[in-house]
Amino acid sequence: MSVDAIGLSSELLKAVKACGYKNLTPIQQQAIPLIRNGHDLLASAQTGTGKTAAFTLPLLDLLAKSKSDKVANNTTIRALVLTPTRELAAQVAENVQEYSQFLPLSSGAITGGTNIAPQVKMLKSGVDLLVATPGRLLEHVNERNVDLSHVKYLVLDEADRMLDMGFLQDIEKLMLVIKQKHQTLMFSATFSNKVKTLAKKLLTTPKTLEVSPQNSTSGKVKQQVYWVSESRKRELLSELIGVKNWRQVLVFAGTKESANLLAKELQLDGIKTALCHGDKTQGARNKAIEKFTEGSVRVLVATDVAARGLDIPDLPYVVNFHLPFLAEDYVHRIGRTG
Repeated sequence: MSVDAIGLSSELLKAVKACGYKNLTPIQQQAIPLIRNGHDLLASAQTGTGKTAAFTLPLLDLLAKSKSDKVANNTTIRALVLTPTRELAAQVAENVQEYSQFLPLSSGAITGGTNIAPQVKMLKSGVDLLVATPGRLLEHVNERNVDLSHVKYLVLDEADRMLDMGFLQDIEKLMLVIKQKHQTLMFSATFSNKVKTLAKKLLTTPKTLEVSPQNSTSGKVKQQVYWVSESRKRELLSELIGVKNWRQVLVFAGTKESANLLAKELQLDGIKTALCHGDKTQGARNKAIEKFTEGSVRVLVATDVAARGLDIPDLPYVVNFHLPFLAEDYVHRIGRTG
């Protein structure tokens, strides 16, 4: 379906076309009308199917049309998007800015690992749509830096990952301060039992969308297994990168310690390598991703903190140096390409 056929406002349509969009993905075709009609939604679609646009486009449409309904002090949040990781929050916030470039709306992101002072200033000035990680947002709530009592639209993006990372208690605390009746949308790569349980608590007679089979991978991704002993895995990886001339390789390691060791060994092999994991500051993670994206380093070694939220155009290779324990984590990892 063409983007012209879904009924977006002229400003939104102009923006998405400027971003190069021509056709809607299946999740966008199904979710956008449901969201604009006020339904709560529980949606599942595999990585790379356009979930972010599926919820941000209709929300921006609704916010723009109800601009005159803003409360008098102009500093309350009307739409809130919760994400599990800083990287995903940054990606969603960037998409929101691109889509709303011709709309009289403001947006922003707050995450941990960064200076809190600019976030306080932004919150005090007010934004229409806020993207946030639960822990840092709860800090601002406790410090009375943000008013969530007027939130009309709530999105839990990558809900399964938020639960896996232990954010359930933070989410429940945040729900207590979102007082007015609101529309709730949950987007997830998988419908785990924990996701379904949370949905029963938060959603009211929701519509359910499942665009792809449980734990399926993108059909555009070619998967290959190399059988090798543990002691020679790094040697094989270095050989593949060199002999096959792999120029941009995202490598997933099982732990921060193994990621550090692997990156060090690849560097000793003469392969320019950067690191991205939870012990790195946000600034260091951003710099590593920037270097990897622009091509000044050949390999980015990461833990699962990077499995969701990384958006690197035309990424050719993803390597699972250590396999994850959960099938859905594997789906997210390899979904960074394809």
